[in-house]
Amino acid sequence: MAQNNPNYDESKVPDITLPDPFVSLGGKLISTQQDWEEIRRPEILNLFREHVYGNIPTDFDEISFEEVQESQNPYPEKAILKEVNITVSRNGKSHTMRLNLFLPKTAKSPFPIFLLINHRPKHSDGSLVEEGFWSASELINRGYATASFHGETVAPDDAERYSEGILQTLYPEELEKSDGMKTLGAWGWAAMRAMDYFEQNPMIDSKRSALIGHSRGGKATLWAAANDLRWSVAFPNESGCGGAAISRRKYGETLAVINTSFPHWFADNFNAYNGAEETLPVDQHMLAALIAPRAVYFASARGDQWADPKGEYISMQLGARVFSEIYDQDVNFPLAFEELKNPIIQPFAGYHIREGKHSLTWEDWEHFIDFAKIQWR
Repeated sequence: MAQNNPNYDESKVPDITLPDPFVSLGGKLISTQQDWEEIRRPEILNLFREHVYGNIPTDFDEISFEEVQESQNPYPEKAILKEVNITVSRNGKSHTMRLNLFLPKTAKSPFPIFLLINHRPKHSDGSLVEEGFWSASELINRGYATASFHGETVAPDDAERYSEGILQTLYPEELEKSDGMKTLGAWGWAAMRAMDYFEQNPMIDSKRSALIGHSRGGKATLWAAANDLRWSVAFPNESGCGGAAISRRKYGETLAVINTSFPHWFADNFNAYNGAEETLPVDQHMLAALIAPRAVYFASARGDQWADPKGEYISMQLGARVFSEIYDQDVNFPLAFEELKNPIIQPFAGYHIREGKHSLTWEDWEHFIDFAKIQWR
Protein backbone atom coordinates (compact mmCIF):
# COMPACT_ATOMS: atom_id res chain seq x y z
CA MET A 1 0.00 0.00 0.00
CA ALA A 2 2.83 2.40 0.80
CA GLN A 3 4.11 2.06 -2.75
CA ASN A 4 0.88 3.51 -4.12
CA ASN A 5 1.61 7.00 -2.72
CA PRO A 6 -1.93 7.60 -1.45
CA ASN A 7 -3.21 11.14 -1.08
CA TYR A 8 -3.82 12.13 2.55
CA ASP A 9 -3.84 15.88 1.85
CA GLU A 10 -7.30 17.49 1.76
CA SER A 11 -5.95 20.34 -0.35
CA LYS A 12 -5.24 17.81 -3.11
CA VAL A 13 -8.75 16.35 -3.15
CA PRO A 14 -10.18 17.33 -6.55
CA ASP A 15 -13.23 19.51 -6.98
CA ILE A 16 -16.03 17.05 -7.57
CA THR A 17 -19.57 16.98 -8.91
CA LEU A 18 -21.59 14.07 -7.58
CA PRO A 19 -24.47 12.33 -9.33
CA ASP A 20 -27.81 13.56 -8.01
CA PRO A 21 -29.96 10.90 -6.32
CA PHE A 22 -33.02 13.06 -6.96
CA VAL A 23 -32.78 13.27 -10.76
CA SER A 24 -33.63 10.21 -12.85
CA LEU A 25 -31.68 9.07 -15.89
CA GLY A 26 -34.44 10.62 -17.99
CA GLY A 27 -34.07 13.98 -16.24
CA LYS A 28 -37.17 13.69 -14.02
CA LEU A 29 -37.00 15.39 -10.64
CA ILE A 30 -37.68 12.80 -7.94
CA SER A 31 -39.64 14.19 -5.00
CA THR A 32 -42.18 11.53 -3.98
CA GLN A 33 -41.92 8.08 -2.44
CA GLN A 34 -43.65 6.57 -5.45
CA ASP A 35 -41.17 8.07 -7.92
CA TRP A 36 -38.23 7.09 -5.70
CA GLU A 37 -39.36 3.49 -5.28
CA GLU A 38 -40.63 2.94 -8.83
CA ILE A 39 -38.13 4.98 -10.86
CA ARG A 40 -34.99 6.25 -9.17
CA ARG A 41 -34.20 3.55 -6.64
CA PRO A 42 -34.33 0.74 -9.25
CA GLU A 43 -32.17 2.87 -11.58
CA ILE A 44 -29.50 3.43 -8.94
CA LEU A 45 -29.53 -0.19 -7.82
CA ASN A 46 -29.03 -1.34 -11.40
CA LEU A 47 -26.22 1.14 -11.98
CA PHE A 48 -24.35 -0.22 -8.96
CA ARG A 49 -25.02 -3.76 -10.15
CA GLU A 50 -23.77 -3.11 -13.69
CA HIS A 51 -20.80 -0.84 -12.98
CA VAL A 52 -19.59 -1.70 -9.46
CA TYR A 53 -20.62 -4.87 -7.63
CA GLY A 54 -22.09 -7.18 -10.25
CA ASN A 55 -25.10 -9.42 -9.86
CA ILE A 56 -26.50 -11.16 -6.84
CA PRO A 57 -28.54 -14.01 -8.38
CA THR A 58 -31.76 -14.76 -6.53
CA ASP A 59 -32.77 -18.03 -8.17
CA PHE A 60 -32.14 -21.52 -6.80
CA ASP A 61 -34.12 -24.75 -6.69
CA GLU A 62 -34.02 -25.72 -3.02
CA ILE A 63 -32.67 -24.63 0.33
CA SER A 64 -32.38 -26.72 3.50
CA PHE A 65 -31.11 -26.22 7.05
CA GLU A 66 -29.38 -28.87 9.14
CA GLU A 67 -28.03 -28.49 12.66
CA VAL A 68 -24.65 -30.10 13.34
CA GLN A 69 -22.44 -30.36 16.41
CA GLU A 70 -18.77 -29.89 15.65
CA SER A 71 -17.54 -27.07 17.90
CA GLN A 72 -17.42 -26.39 21.61
CA ASN A 73 -19.81 -23.74 22.92
CA PRO A 74 -17.68 -20.95 24.47
CA TYR A 75 -20.67 -19.67 26.47
CA PRO A 76 -22.48 -22.77 27.79
CA GLU A 77 -23.80 -20.96 30.87
CA LYS A 78 -25.63 -18.23 29.02
CA ALA A 79 -26.16 -19.23 25.39
CA ILE A 80 -27.29 -22.04 23.12
CA LEU A 81 -24.96 -22.64 20.19
CA LYS A 82 -26.51 -23.76 16.93
CA GLU A 83 -24.19 -24.69 14.08
CA VAL A 84 -26.32 -24.68 10.96
CA ASN A 85 -25.41 -26.06 7.55
CA ILE A 86 -27.33 -24.11 4.90
CA THR A 87 -27.44 -26.15 1.70
CA VAL A 88 -28.61 -24.56 -1.54
CA SER A 89 -29.27 -26.54 -4.73
CA ARG A 90 -29.47 -25.31 -8.31
CA ASN A 91 -29.38 -27.18 -11.62
CA GLY A 92 -28.55 -30.48 -9.97
CA LYS A 93 -25.64 -29.18 -7.90
CA SER A 94 -25.50 -28.04 -4.28
CA HIS A 95 -23.32 -25.96 -1.99
CA THR A 96 -23.25 -25.84 1.82
CA MET A 97 -22.31 -22.82 3.91
CA ARG A 98 -21.97 -22.79 7.70
CA LEU A 99 -23.82 -20.42 10.03
CA ASN A 100 -22.86 -20.17 13.71
CA LEU A 101 -25.68 -18.86 15.90
CA PHE A 102 -25.86 -18.00 19.61
CA LEU A 103 -29.24 -17.74 21.35
CA PRO A 104 -29.40 -16.28 24.89
CA LYS A 105 -30.56 -18.58 27.68
CA THR A 106 -31.46 -15.74 30.03
CA ALA A 107 -34.03 -13.90 27.91
CA LYS A 108 -37.27 -14.73 26.13
CA SER A 109 -37.43 -15.38 22.41
CA PRO A 110 -37.95 -14.31 19.72
CA PHE A 111 -34.63 -12.47 19.79
CA PRO A 112 -33.42 -9.57 17.65
CA ILE A 113 -30.45 -10.78 15.59
CA PHE A 114 -27.04 -9.32 14.74
CA LEU A 115 -25.33 -11.12 11.83
CA LEU A 116 -21.62 -10.56 11.16
CA ILE A 117 -20.07 -11.17 7.75
CA ASN A 118 -16.72 -12.55 8.90
CA HIS A 119 -13.76 -12.46 6.52
CA ARG A 120 -11.06 -13.12 9.14
CA PRO A 121 -9.06 -16.38 8.91
CA LYS A 122 -10.53 -19.25 10.86
CA HIS A 123 -8.89 -19.82 14.23
CA SER A 124 -6.31 -22.60 14.29
CA ASP A 125 -7.66 -23.85 17.63
CA GLY A 126 -11.17 -24.22 16.22
CA SER A 127 -12.71 -21.46 18.33
CA LEU A 128 -15.69 -19.72 16.79
CA VAL A 129 -15.43 -16.22 18.26
CA GLU A 130 -12.78 -13.51 18.17
CA GLU A 131 -13.97 -11.31 21.02
CA GLY A 132 -13.98 -7.63 20.21
CA PHE A 133 -14.20 -8.24 16.48
CA TRP A 134 -17.32 -10.33 17.08
CA SER A 135 -18.55 -9.20 20.50
CA ALA A 136 -20.82 -12.22 20.87
CA SER A 137 -20.55 -12.44 24.65
CA GLU A 138 -21.70 -8.86 25.22
CA LEU A 139 -24.53 -9.19 22.70
CA ILE A 140 -25.76 -12.32 24.48
CA ASN A 141 -25.55 -10.52 27.84
CA ARG A 142 -27.88 -7.86 26.46
CA GLY A 143 -30.44 -10.38 25.26
CA TYR A 144 -29.61 -10.43 21.57
CA ALA A 145 -29.08 -13.39 19.30
CA THR A 146 -25.97 -13.15 17.16
CA ALA A 147 -24.64 -15.15 14.26
CA SER A 148 -21.72 -15.21 11.87
CA PHE A 149 -20.57 -16.95 8.72
CA HIS A 150 -17.10 -17.09 7.23
CA GLY A 151 -16.78 -15.76 3.71
CA GLU A 152 -14.45 -18.68 2.99
CA THR A 153 -17.42 -21.07 3.12
CA VAL A 154 -19.09 -19.14 0.28
CA ALA A 155 -16.41 -17.52 -1.89
CA PRO A 156 -12.75 -17.51 -0.80
CA ASP A 157 -11.16 -14.09 -0.40
CA ASP A 158 -8.45 -14.92 -2.90
CA ALA A 159 -7.96 -13.76 -6.49
CA GLU A 160 -7.05 -17.28 -7.61
CA ARG A 161 -9.65 -19.24 -5.62
CA TYR A 162 -12.66 -16.94 -5.27
CA SER A 163 -14.70 -18.97 -7.75
CA GLU A 164 -14.29 -22.24 -5.85
CA GLY A 165 -17.44 -21.68 -3.77
CA ILE A 166 -20.92 -20.88 -5.02
CA LEU A 167 -19.70 -19.41 -8.31
CA GLN A 168 -18.35 -22.63 -9.79
CA THR A 169 -20.98 -24.80 -8.17
CA LEU A 170 -24.23 -22.86 -8.37
CA TYR A 171 -23.74 -19.88 -10.68
CA PRO A 172 -20.94 -20.66 -13.18
CA GLU A 173 -22.54 -18.42 -15.82
CA GLU A 174 -21.64 -15.40 -13.67
CA LEU A 175 -17.94 -16.03 -14.32
CA GLU A 176 -18.42 -15.19 -18.00
CA LYS A 177 -20.13 -11.84 -17.46
CA SER A 178 -18.54 -8.41 -17.20
CA ASP A 179 -21.18 -7.61 -14.57
CA GLY A 180 -21.05 -11.07 -13.02
CA MET A 181 -21.03 -11.79 -9.32
CA LYS A 182 -17.68 -11.71 -7.57
CA THR A 183 -16.63 -12.22 -3.94
CA LEU A 184 -18.46 -9.27 -2.35
CA GLY A 185 -21.66 -10.20 -4.14
CA ALA A 186 -21.26 -13.82 -3.05
CA TRP A 187 -20.95 -12.76 0.58
CA GLY A 188 -24.09 -10.65 0.15
CA TRP A 189 -25.84 -13.73 -1.30
CA ALA A 190 -24.79 -15.68 1.80
CA ALA A 191 -26.25 -13.03 4.11
CA MET A 192 -29.54 -13.47 2.26
CA ARG A 193 -29.43 -17.22 2.83
CA ALA A 194 -28.80 -16.62 6.52
CA MET A 195 -31.89 -14.39 6.55
CA ASP A 196 -33.85 -17.23 4.92
CA TYR A 197 -32.92 -19.32 7.95
CA PHE A 198 -33.75 -16.58 10.46
CA GLU A 199 -37.22 -16.11 8.95
CA GLN A 200 -38.20 -19.73 9.53
CA ASN A 201 -36.68 -19.97 13.03
CA PRO A 202 -39.35 -19.10 15.64
CA MET A 203 -36.66 -18.06 18.15
CA ILE A 204 -35.46 -15.24 15.85
CA ASP A 205 -37.25 -11.92 15.32
CA SER A 206 -36.13 -11.36 11.73
CA LYS A 207 -37.99 -8.04 11.60
CA ARG A 208 -35.40 -6.73 14.08
CA SER A 209 -32.28 -7.73 12.20
CA ALA A 210 -28.90 -6.06 11.78
CA LEU A 211 -26.18 -6.89 9.25
CA ILE A 212 -22.60 -5.99 10.20
CA GLY A 213 -19.35 -6.12 8.28
CA HIS A 214 -15.90 -4.65 8.74
CA SER A 215 -13.70 -3.38 5.90
CA ARG A 216 -14.34 -5.64 2.89
CA GLY A 217 -17.14 -7.20 4.90
CA GLY A 218 -18.60 -3.71 5.29
CA LYS A 219 -18.65 -3.29 1.53
CA ALA A 220 -20.55 -6.56 1.23
CA THR A 221 -22.89 -5.46 4.03
CA LEU A 222 -23.91 -2.31 2.18
CA TRP A 223 -24.47 -4.15 -1.09
CA ALA A 224 -26.44 -6.94 0.59
CA ALA A 225 -28.67 -4.51 2.50
CA ALA A 226 -29.33 -2.50 -0.65
CA ASN A 227 -30.52 -5.65 -2.41
CA ASP A 228 -32.34 -7.38 0.44
CA LEU A 229 -35.06 -5.27 2.05
CA ARG A 230 -35.49 -7.74 4.90
CA TRP A 231 -32.57 -6.25 6.88
CA SER A 232 -33.80 -3.51 9.19
CA VAL A 233 -30.33 -2.08 10.00
CA ALA A 234 -26.99 -2.09 8.14
CA PHE A 235 -23.67 -1.43 9.90
CA PRO A 236 -20.73 -1.08 7.47
CA ASN A 237 -17.66 -0.50 9.65
CA GLU A 238 -14.68 1.31 8.09
CA SER A 239 -15.73 0.08 4.65
CA GLY A 240 -13.80 2.76 2.76
CA CYS A 241 -13.26 2.63 -0.99
CA GLY A 242 -16.04 0.73 -2.72
CA GLY A 243 -17.99 0.87 0.53
CA ALA A 244 -19.06 4.01 2.38
CA ALA A 245 -16.44 6.51 1.11
CA ILE A 246 -16.97 8.88 -1.80
CA SER A 247 -14.94 7.47 -4.71
CA ARG A 248 -14.49 10.80 -6.47
CA ARG A 249 -12.43 12.19 -3.58
CA LYS A 250 -9.50 9.93 -4.56
CA TYR A 251 -8.34 10.06 -0.95
CA GLY A 252 -6.49 7.11 0.57
CA GLU A 253 -7.37 3.93 -1.29
CA THR A 254 -8.52 4.58 -4.87
CA LEU A 255 -10.37 2.51 -7.45
CA ALA A 256 -7.17 1.76 -9.35
CA VAL A 257 -5.51 0.47 -6.17
CA ILE A 258 -8.44 -1.61 -4.96
CA ASN A 259 -9.22 -3.14 -8.35
CA THR A 260 -5.56 -4.02 -8.90
CA SER A 261 -4.98 -5.42 -5.42
CA PHE A 262 -8.31 -7.25 -5.14
CA PRO A 263 -9.52 -8.06 -8.66
CA HIS A 264 -11.92 -10.67 -7.28
CA TRP A 265 -14.07 -8.29 -5.22
CA PHE A 266 -15.98 -6.22 -7.77
CA ALA A 267 -17.47 -6.74 -11.22
CA ASP A 268 -15.03 -6.58 -14.11
CA ASN A 269 -16.82 -3.45 -15.36
CA PHE A 270 -15.56 -1.52 -12.32
CA ASN A 271 -12.05 -1.52 -13.80
CA ALA A 272 -13.18 0.97 -16.46
CA TYR A 273 -13.18 3.68 -13.76
CA ASN A 274 -9.62 3.17 -12.50
CA GLY A 275 -8.20 6.69 -12.36
CA ALA A 276 -11.46 8.01 -13.81
CA GLU A 277 -13.74 8.05 -10.78
CA GLU A 278 -15.42 11.21 -12.02
CA THR A 279 -16.97 9.24 -14.90
CA LEU A 280 -18.80 6.79 -12.65
CA PRO A 281 -22.59 7.06 -13.07
CA VAL A 282 -22.96 6.60 -9.27
CA ASP A 283 -21.06 7.33 -6.09
CA GLN A 284 -21.28 5.84 -2.64
CA HIS A 285 -23.69 8.38 -1.11
CA MET A 286 -26.27 6.83 -3.43
CA LEU A 287 -25.67 3.41 -1.89
CA ALA A 288 -26.48 4.81 1.55
CA ALA A 289 -29.66 6.25 0.03
CA LEU A 290 -30.75 2.79 -1.15
CA ILE A 291 -31.08 1.63 2.47
CA ALA A 292 -33.88 4.13 3.19
CA PRO A 293 -36.39 3.99 4.78
CA ARG A 294 -34.63 1.27 6.80
CA ALA A 295 -31.73 2.22 9.07
CA VAL A 296 -28.03 2.59 8.21
CA TYR A 297 -25.02 3.56 10.32
CA PHE A 298 -21.48 4.30 9.11
CA ALA A 299 -18.44 3.97 11.37
CA SER A 300 -14.86 5.20 10.92
CA ALA A 301 -11.54 5.38 12.78
CA ARG A 302 -9.24 8.41 12.88
CA GLY A 303 -6.17 6.25 12.41
CA ASP A 304 -7.64 4.67 9.29
CA GLN A 305 -7.04 7.39 6.71
CA TRP A 306 -6.71 4.70 4.03
CA ALA A 307 -10.51 4.27 4.29
CA ASP A 308 -11.12 8.05 4.06
CA PRO A 309 -13.21 8.76 7.18
CA LYS A 310 -14.18 12.20 5.90
CA GLY A 311 -15.39 10.66 2.64
CA GLU A 312 -17.44 8.15 4.63
CA TYR A 313 -19.09 10.90 6.67
CA ILE A 314 -19.84 13.09 3.63
CA SER A 315 -21.36 10.05 1.98
CA MET A 316 -23.69 9.60 4.95
CA GLN A 317 -24.55 13.32 5.07
CA LEU A 318 -25.59 13.32 1.41
CA GLY A 319 -27.16 9.89 1.24
CA ALA A 320 -29.29 10.58 4.31
CA ARG A 321 -31.14 13.30 2.40
CA VAL A 322 -33.37 10.55 1.00
CA PHE A 323 -34.54 9.75 4.52
CA SER A 324 -35.57 13.35 5.18
CA GLU A 325 -36.61 14.57 1.73
CA ILE A 326 -38.39 11.47 0.42
CA TYR A 327 -39.58 9.70 3.57
CA ASP A 328 -40.06 12.76 5.84
CA GLN A 329 -37.93 11.16 8.55
CA ASP A 330 -36.20 13.45 11.04
CA VAL A 331 -32.60 12.73 10.01
CA ASN A 332 -29.97 15.43 10.31
CA PHE A 333 -26.17 15.61 10.00
CA PRO A 334 -25.55 19.34 10.47
CA LEU A 335 -21.92 19.23 11.59
CA ALA A 336 -18.90 19.38 9.33
CA PHE A 337 -16.59 16.39 9.64
CA GLU A 338 -13.97 18.45 11.47
CA GLU A 339 -16.54 19.41 14.13
CA LEU A 340 -17.49 15.85 15.09
CA LYS A 341 -16.86 14.93 18.71
CA ASN A 342 -19.61 12.47 19.64
CA PRO A 343 -21.47 9.66 17.86
CA ILE A 344 -24.57 10.76 15.97
CA ILE A 345 -27.17 8.25 17.14
CA GLN A 346 -30.69 9.03 15.94
CA PRO A 347 -33.55 7.20 14.24
CA PHE A 348 -32.77 5.82 10.78
CA ALA A 349 -29.23 7.07 10.14
CA GLY A 350 -26.11 7.53 12.27
CA TYR A 351 -22.35 7.82 12.35
CA HIS A 352 -19.37 7.67 14.66
CA ILE A 353 -15.63 8.03 14.39
CA ARG A 354 -13.40 6.67 17.13
CA GLU A 355 -9.72 6.94 17.91
CA GLY A 356 -7.50 4.08 16.82
CA LYS A 357 -6.76 2.06 13.73
CA HIS A 358 -8.56 -0.09 11.18
CA SER A 359 -10.45 -2.69 13.20
CA LEU A 360 -13.82 -3.70 14.59
CA THR A 361 -13.83 -3.16 18.35
CA TRP A 362 -16.18 -3.33 21.32
CA GLU A 363 -16.40 0.48 21.18
CA ASP A 364 -17.88 0.15 17.68
CA TRP A 365 -20.28 -2.58 18.77
CA GLU A 366 -21.44 -0.53 21.75
CA HIS A 367 -22.50 2.31 19.45
CA PHE A 368 -24.12 -0.19 17.07
CA ILE A 369 -26.22 -1.58 19.94
CA ASP A 370 -27.25 1.92 21.05
CA PHE A 371 -28.31 2.74 17.49
CA ALA A 372 -30.21 -0.53 17.02
CA LYS A 373 -32.13 0.01 20.27
CA ILE A 374 -33.57 3.22 18.87
CA GLN A 375 -34.71 1.50 15.67
CA TRP A 376 -36.23 -1.51 17.45
CA ARG A 377 -38.02 0.08 20.41
